[in-house]
Amino acid sequence: MKLDNIDRSILNSLQNEGRKTASDIAKDLDLTVPTITERIRKLQESNIIQSFQAIIDPRLVDLDVTAMITVISSSSEKYQDVIKMAQNTKEVIQCFSTTGMGSLMLWVATKNSNTLEELLRKIQGWPNVTRTETQVILSSYKKSYKLPI
Repeated sequence: MKLDNIDRSILNSLQNEGRKTASDIAKDLDLTVPTITERIRKLQESNIIQSFQAIIDPRLVDLDVTAMITVISSSSEKYQDVIKMAQNTKEVIQCFSTTGMGSLMLWVATKNSNTLEELLRKIQGWPNVTRTETQVILSSYKKSYKLPI
């Protein structure tokens, strides 16, 4: 799907306020509600808009430790198995394929340092994982899921 300026305006509006109504977007863009709803539907069908969800502060729901874990494997033989294990691990918020020292980077959230240590032991037991490198996140100075479109 090729995006035009109206699509970009709709996306920016939804990135700023995910619960904004089609009616409000239509008013902002001086368009009809059916035009906006049809464009949003097409953006969803083409997977440009992948989901609508609440962004929750982990510390306010008793997840006091967030970290980035680099997963270092001995080979790529079981790579897909490791990805599936990451996808099925509730503490893993996101899983990225990366270049550099490791093959995967995991963004995780746990209750405390003890549960982080348990998670690390679990990950280190995954197929072909030889070691992990962990960076505990102390503070976050920019939190944004907005893409510069």
